[in-house]
Amino acid sequence: MPGEISFFPIFSALADPQRARMLRLLEREELAVGELAAALQLPQSTMSRHLKALHEAGLVSKRAEGTATLYRLVREALSAEARASWDLVRGSLGQHPSFADDDRRLVEVMAARNPDPKGFFGRVGGEWSDLRRGLFGERFASEALLALVPRTWAVADLGCGTGEVSAELAPFVSKVVAIDREPAMIEAARTRLRDHANVEVRRGELTDLPAQAAEFDACVLSLVLHHVREPAMVLASARHALVKHGTVIVLDMVEHDRDEYRVTMGHEHLGFSAQAMEALAAESKLVLDLYRPLRPAIDSRGPGLFVARLVK
Repeated sequence: MPGEISFFPIFSALADPQRARMLRLLEREELAVGELAAALQLPQSTMSRHLKALHEAGLVSKRAEGTATLYRLVREALSAEARASWDLVRGSLGQHPSFADDDRRLVEVMAARNPDPKGFFGRVGGEWSDLRRGLFGERFASEALLALVPRTWAVADLGCGTGEVSAELAPFVSKVVAIDREPAMIEAARTRLRDHANVEVRRGELTDLPAQAAEFDACVLSLVLHHVREPAMVLASARHALVKHGTVIVLDMVEHDRDEYRVTMGHEHLGFSAQAMEALAAESKLVLDLYRPLRPAIDSRGPGLFVARLVK
C-alpha cells in the first residue's frame, strides 16, 4: 500500500541487537539521543549512527524540541505485516535479561526529566536529586537508613574486600567481623578499619567461615556471590554462623548477558535472577524473603543490581 513500510526493513534493523533494544524503548517513549544512550549504556555516537539508519528506513520519526531532537517508533506507518512481525519479535525480546535492565534504566531516564511547572521544586524538577547530592553528597540517605539496623547486632561482612561495607556498618551496630581470603584485601581492610574499635578482621574461606555457630545476627555479601563457583556452599556456611532467625543480605548483579566478564573480571556467574536466588536459598536451607532490583544510576556502566534478603 502506498505510504506504508513493508516488513523487510524491520527485520533488517533487528539484525543488529542494539537496534532491537532501541526500538523497544522508542515504541514506549519519545527519547532524545542522550536519553536513549543513558538507558542502553551505549555511546551517543553509536545511538546517532543507528538512529540515522532507522530514520532513513522509516522505522522511527524525529522532531525538534528546543535544542533536542526526539525520536520515536513510527508504528502507525508500518504495514500490518510489519506490525505483526514487530509484535512477535518484541514479545520474544522481553525474555532476555538485558531488556529488563533497559526497562529499569528507562524509568530513571524519564524520572530525570524536568517537568518545569511554577515554583522552586517545579523549576529544579528532575535536577532536584543532583542539587541534593551537590549539597549533601552521595551517601547521606543510605547511611541514615542504617539507623534502622538494631544497635545490638553483630554483623559479618563476607568477602569484605577493602572493608568499605564494614566501615559503613560499624557506627550503627555492636560488632562487625570482616572476612576475606585474599591477603592483599585483608591488609587493605585492616588499614581502612583500624579506627573502628568494634570491627575485627579475619582471614578465611567463605565456604568454611572462621566463625562460631550462631555468632552473627546478620551476614552481608556485597558483590561477592558472582565470583564464587559454589554460591550455595557460601550461603550454607553463612547460615551456620547465624543466630536463630538470622538474616543474610545479598547485594549482587541481576541476570545479564555480558559473557566477557567471565574472562575480564573472573566472574563465575552472570548475575542472578529471582528464581536462581530462590533455588540457592533452598539448597542452603535458607528462605528467600525478598528479591528486589535496585534503581540504576543513569550514568552507570555495569549491569543492574538487586538486593535479596534470606532468612534462617
